[in-house]
Amino acid sequence: MSRVVVVSGNPRAGSRTSTLAVAVGEALAGSPPAVIEVGSLGAGLLTPGDEATAEALALVKEAEVLVVATPTYKGSYTGVLKVLLDFLPAQALAGKRAVPVVTAGVAPQAAAAEALLRQLLTELGADVAPGLPVVEADLPESKAIAEAYAEREHSGTTAG
Repeated sequence: MSRVVVVSGNPRAGSRTSTLAVAVGEALAGSPPAVIEVGSLGAGLLTPGDEATAEALALVKEAEVLVVATPTYKGSYTGVLKVLLDFLPAQALAGKRAVPVVTAGVAPQAAAAEALLRQLLTELGADVAPGLPVVEADLPESKAIAEAYAEREHSGTTAG
């Protein structure tokens, strides 16, 4: 079982949002996390019985900590992320810590989308950690942002 699993909801694998999410997962775990690139699931995400989608969902269900990341699309999280999470039954994330990570062009967009992602993760039963809304201009500092976030989480303090 992977203790920390990163779910990157960017339709494009290897995106800057994914890079940030992986850095957060690594900072929290102290080692490379398992990573699900939802965009890489392609049409299989909509195909009943798709093996790759089933494997992704199994990783989500087995994780202790989920780092769920998305760029802001139309004021919210991406559709591909929602499709993946819609496969989970009610309370599927009960007992799991979830970290919402959201990127956007400006801070108010990131904060608004983070609140929506938080609501979705809460609906699935997760214990949702303080979120990490990040503006695109700060993404070159992903590693430092992730390390600072993990330090706050490990010390039990949060910054607005």
